[in-house]
Amino acid sequence: MFSNLKNGQSSKKQIIFQKKTITCLEILNILWDEGFILGYKIHPSKLDTLKVFLKYKSNSPVINSLTLLTKPGARFYYSAKQLWKLDITKGLLIISTSKGFMTIEKCKKLKLGGEPFFIIK
Repeated sequence: MFSNLKNGQSSKKQIIFQKKTITCLEILNILWDEGFILGYKIHPSKLDTLKVFLKYKSNSPVINSLTLLTKPGARFYYSAKQLWKLDITKGLLIISTSKGFMTIEKCKKLKLGGEPFFIIK
Protein backbone atom coordinates (compact mmCIF):
# COMPACT_ATOMS: atom_id res chain seq x y z
CA MET A 1 0.00 0.00 0.00
CA PHE A 2 2.84 2.38 0.80
CA SER A 3 4.51 2.08 -2.58
CA ASN A 4 1.10 2.42 -4.19
CA LEU A 5 0.54 5.72 -2.34
CA LYS A 6 4.03 7.00 -3.14
CA ASN A 7 3.80 6.11 -6.83
CA GLY A 8 0.28 7.51 -7.16
CA GLN A 9 1.31 10.83 -5.63
CA SER A 10 4.51 11.12 -7.67
CA SER A 11 2.67 10.42 -10.94
CA LYS A 12 -0.10 12.91 -9.95
CA LYS A 13 -2.95 10.40 -10.07
CA GLN A 14 -6.27 11.41 -8.56
CA ILE A 15 -7.37 7.87 -7.62
CA ILE A 16 -5.50 4.68 -6.76
CA PHE A 17 -6.90 1.22 -6.16
CA GLN A 18 -5.84 -0.86 -3.18
CA LYS A 19 -6.75 -4.33 -1.95
CA LYS A 20 -9.05 -4.11 1.07
CA THR A 21 -7.54 -5.37 4.34
CA ILE A 22 -8.15 -4.43 7.96
CA THR A 23 -4.66 -2.94 8.22
CA CYS A 24 -5.20 -0.78 5.14
CA LEU A 25 -8.54 0.45 6.49
CA GLU A 26 -6.98 1.45 9.84
CA ILE A 27 -4.12 3.31 8.17
CA LEU A 28 -6.41 5.02 5.64
CA ASN A 29 -8.67 6.19 8.49
CA ILE A 30 -5.66 7.81 10.18
CA LEU A 31 -4.49 9.40 6.92
CA TRP A 32 -7.98 10.77 6.28
CA ASP A 33 -8.32 12.14 9.84
CA GLU A 34 -4.94 13.88 9.57
CA GLY A 35 -5.73 15.34 6.12
CA PHE A 36 -3.26 13.42 3.94
CA ILE A 37 -5.93 11.93 1.63
CA LEU A 38 -9.34 13.14 0.47
CA GLY A 39 -11.01 9.86 1.38
CA TYR A 40 -11.66 6.31 0.26
CA LYS A 41 -14.56 4.03 -0.51
CA ILE A 42 -15.19 0.43 -1.45
CA HIS A 43 -15.20 -0.12 -5.21
CA PRO A 44 -18.81 -0.86 -6.29
CA SER A 45 -18.05 -3.75 -8.64
CA LYS A 46 -15.14 -5.30 -6.68
CA LEU A 47 -15.93 -5.53 -2.98
CA ASP A 48 -12.34 -6.50 -2.06
CA THR A 49 -10.89 -3.31 -3.60
CA LEU A 50 -10.66 0.19 -2.14
CA LYS A 51 -10.73 3.37 -4.18
CA VAL A 52 -8.39 5.92 -2.52
CA PHE A 53 -8.68 9.60 -3.45
CA LEU A 54 -5.31 11.36 -3.25
CA LYS A 55 -4.96 14.95 -2.08
CA TYR A 56 -2.97 17.75 -3.72
CA LYS A 57 -2.30 21.29 -2.57
CA SER A 58 -1.63 23.80 -5.38
CA ASN A 59 -0.59 21.01 -7.78
CA SER A 60 1.94 19.47 -5.38
CA PRO A 61 1.27 16.23 -3.50
CA VAL A 62 0.35 16.45 0.17
CA ILE A 63 2.43 13.32 0.93
CA ASN A 64 5.99 14.37 0.10
CA SER A 65 7.77 11.45 1.69
CA LEU A 66 6.66 8.18 3.21
CA THR A 67 9.37 6.29 5.07
CA LEU A 68 8.97 2.77 6.45
CA LEU A 69 10.83 2.42 9.74
CA THR A 70 10.73 -1.26 10.68
CA LYS A 71 11.52 -4.23 8.55
CA PRO A 72 10.79 -7.89 9.32
CA GLY A 73 14.44 -8.59 10.14
CA ALA A 74 15.05 -5.46 12.22
CA ARG A 75 12.14 -4.60 14.46
CA PHE A 76 12.33 -2.14 17.34
CA TYR A 77 9.81 -0.86 19.83
CA TYR A 78 9.23 2.29 21.87
CA SER A 79 7.82 2.29 25.37
CA ALA A 80 5.34 4.95 26.44
CA LYS A 81 8.16 6.84 28.21
CA GLN A 82 10.37 6.78 25.11
CA LEU A 83 7.58 8.26 22.97
CA TRP A 84 7.64 11.46 25.03
CA LYS A 85 11.31 11.98 24.13
CA LEU A 86 10.67 11.83 20.38
CA ASP A 87 10.37 15.19 18.64
CA ILE A 88 8.41 14.84 15.42
CA THR A 89 7.00 18.23 14.56
CA LYS A 90 7.01 18.08 10.76
CA GLY A 91 5.34 14.84 9.95
CA LEU A 92 3.14 12.08 11.27
CA LEU A 93 4.46 8.97 13.01
CA ILE A 94 2.16 5.94 12.88
CA ILE A 95 2.73 3.35 15.61
CA SER A 96 1.46 -0.22 15.70
CA THR A 97 0.19 -0.91 19.22
CA SER A 98 -1.75 -3.69 20.88
CA LYS A 99 -4.90 -1.58 20.29
CA GLY A 100 -4.24 -1.12 16.56
CA PHE A 101 -2.52 1.61 14.56
CA MET A 102 -2.35 5.05 16.20
CA THR A 103 -0.61 8.38 15.84
CA ILE A 104 2.07 9.32 18.33
CA GLU A 105 -0.23 11.88 19.97
CA LYS A 106 -2.92 9.29 20.64
CA CYS A 107 -0.33 6.85 22.02
CA LYS A 108 0.90 9.53 24.42
CA LYS A 109 -2.65 10.20 25.63
CA LEU A 110 -3.38 6.50 26.19
CA LYS A 111 0.15 5.84 27.58
CA LEU A 112 0.82 3.04 25.08
CA GLY A 113 4.05 2.03 23.43
CA GLY A 114 4.55 0.02 20.29
CA GLU A 115 6.39 -0.52 17.06
CA PRO A 116 6.93 2.59 14.92
CA PHE A 117 5.58 1.74 11.48
CA PHE A 118 6.18 4.72 9.18
CA ILE A 119 6.60 8.48 9.00
CA ILE A 120 4.71 10.70 6.56
CA LYS A 121 5.91 14.20 5.70
